[in-house]
Amino acid sequence: MGAQRNGGPNYETIFTMEATPLKYGPGASEEAGWELKRMGVKRVMLVSDPGVVKANITGRIQEQIEAEGIEVEVWDRSRVEPTADSFQAAADFAVEGNFDGFVAVGGGSSIDTAKVSDLIATHGGEIIEYVNPPVGGGKKPPGPLKPLLAIPTTSGTGAEATTVAILDIPDQKVKTGISHAYMRPHRGIVDPLLTMTMPSEVTSSCGLDVVCHAAESYLTKPYNERPKAENPDDRPPYQGANPIADMWSAKALEYGGKYLRRAVENGEDVEARGAMMLGASLAGIGFGSAGVHIPHACAYPIAGLKHVYEPPGYPQDHPFVPHGWSVIVTAPAAFRFTYDAMPERHREVAELLSGEKIEDHDENTLPEILIQLMKDVGTPKGVRELGYSEDDIDDLVDGAMKQQRLLVGAPKDVTEEDLANIIRESMENW
Repeated sequence: MGAQRNGGPNYETIFTMEATPLKYGPGASEEAGWELKRMGVKRVMLVSDPGVVKANITGRIQEQIEAEGIEVEVWDRSRVEPTADSFQAAADFAVEGNFDGFVAVGGGSSIDTAKVSDLIATHGGEIIEYVNPPVGGGKKPPGPLKPLLAIPTTSGTGAEATTVAILDIPDQKVKTGISHAYMRPHRGIVDPLLTMTMPSEVTSSCGLDVVCHAAESYLTKPYNERPKAENPDDRPPYQGANPIADMWSAKALEYGGKYLRRAVENGEDVEARGAMMLGASLAGIGFGSAGVHIPHACAYPIAGLKHVYEPPGYPQDHPFVPHGWSVIVTAPAAFRFTYDAMPERHREVAELLSGEKIEDHDENTLPEILIQLMKDVGTPKGVRELGYSEDDIDDLVDGAMKQQRLLVGAPKDVTEEDLANIIRESMENW
């Protein structure tokens, strides 16, 4: 804030706090029908994916909703790591179905599919028109969406608490998103019992996404170092670090450091599962306010450029890089790079993750704590293991540079050369 008092450039002075109302606890998903009735809906599209259907979670929730006299049509073809085409297929179903509400039961992919289905069914138009520039048109939804109840079955994306939907656009070899405050689900139900069937590799990737969300948002450029918006509509959803986002992100970091190893080691550990699930929602609220930056910007081309990696523990119907792993592999190098912009805050993240005070710290302190966590939960060693070599660095940098809405949140300016160095360092983390 000092720059303002000194009559410097016109910096932002305002930040906002918006969050999805959440209901948390073992067995909370049994109240899905009650929540929808309270929202006044009569006919819903229930969006899920084949794995969640097979685990008999979707059917159980459908019965609970129907028991309240609400009509349910199930769309169970959500694709893990959605594409523009998979979103379009679901949106077509939503438009034809004439629904007055939406329910998502699944991971971030299902929740994001429901957000986009709701957007197109409510306001029409082409999906690409709403996608963030420069990939899409950046059109803003003209008004609120129909009610959406999000019920996550993984503990990673925090999609129940965020305003974004992420998609892969294969013909441009890029992952990007649609983001607007109206995309935030109206309500979330977070029930740790729904994650009990999650394989350990999925738990690992999802949990590292939580840790990365929280660390990146805690280490974004502060909101009051951003130029003041011309009008409220121009204020970005990702505002930069602020005191409220810090509280959510800090708690998520603490939970990640304390419980992720346990959740990966033993899927029946209800306390660890619950803490990671709650951590995902807390991190979603934190980064939904502050934003993410370099690791996420690099993750999109890592996931979108080549489709050769076959992740253990995931459905084997198509090769892909699970989101949490695509994000975490560049995090140690990214935080080594950002350290000098805010050394104290990097130390705080390291302390929250390790659960202990750290007196002496340098640019390697946080990366080393992250690498130890990655090793302990069975993460791929680096970008090379995901199917890339030094020959791909230019293309990966090119894809990351397209994520300007994220890179503006980095605590210092990031050049193409900086990104190339980060990706090169991330080929093998150990």
